[in-house]
Amino acid sequence: MTQADAPVLSTTQPEDFFQLLKPRVMSLVIFTAATGLVVAGADINPLVAAIAILCIAVGAGAAGALNMALEGDTDALMRRTRGRPVAAGRLKSNDALTFGVVLSVFSVTLLGMNTNWTAAGLLLLTIVYYAVFYTLMLKRRTPQNIVIGGAAGAFPPVIGWAAATGEAPWQAWLLFLIIFLWTPPHSWALALYSTGDYAKAGIPMMPVARGAKSTRLQILLYSLVFVPVAIAPGLTGLGGPIYLAVSVAGGLLFLALAFRLWRSRAGDQPDKAEAVGREAALYDVRAEAKPARNLFAFSILYLMALFAALLVERFAPFGAL
Repeated sequence: MTQADAPVLSTTQPEDFFQLLKPRVMSLVIFTAATGLVVAGADINPLVAAIAILCIAVGAGAAGALNMALEGDTDALMRRTRGRPVAAGRLKSNDALTFGVVLSVFSVTLLGMNTNWTAAGLLLLTIVYYAVFYTLMLKRRTPQNIVIGGAAGAFPPVIGWAAATGEAPWQAWLLFLIIFLWTPPHSWALALYSTGDYAKAGIPMMPVARGAKSTRLQILLYSLVFVPVAIAPGLTGLGGPIYLAVSVAGGLLFLALAFRLWRSRAGDQPDKAEAVGREAALYDVRAEAKPARNLFAFSILYLMALFAALLVERFAPFGAL
């Protein structure tokens, strides 16, 4: 057998399939979904609850796999995403697509059989919304892509609540609204120091389509709406004094960072020509872009602190004080 006749060995590793699930995003989905399930206050079997969270996590991973399967060519053009399995050529897009479809069917079906079909329907809506509506229809067509598409990431606490009770009351949708309004400042802060990547990939993120100055102003305006909504659970009975303290203190700092970003020149200069590794692409920025980096980083901490406070008040003995 000649060298030309030798079989081509696949470079695919099990880790590549795990990376398709977007584990960082999945961790936030698990956390917010679990919060919705717990805060609902229903008497649910722990095993049923655990399976429900597993299904929501797998559903989120399925959406991530479908997204990567559909965006391999685009991801390959961006520093932040070019190491993903499909973009890097370690996985074929068809394999990623099949993997995502199988996980979608599995997660939705098991959630419906394990809990109720209201929760399963919401999970299916989330997957379709992210993979089809956001990825295929919005992302390349409008600078409002992340505003409208952000709903996909806001559904997990509603799904968790529905899994526990079979219903999605206004309190669940308040948690949805918090994540929905958090998404634009969070994502646009990152986009301000990744503008070159988005422009190269042909994605009309707000800094590309409207410029850095307009984006900084919109971040501030969204922040002014987001923070009061984030505080609202502490005033409506959904959250208690711990939540209220965390939301107010963190909200004030969030607004301060958003105001500093608005006053800065973040995004006015082109991105660095190169960055080393994924972490560098996220956090190693020019000095003038640091206000954007700081808001991006704190936004993650603030959102997690809000949901953690709700959990603490349900489990800690002093939570009801």
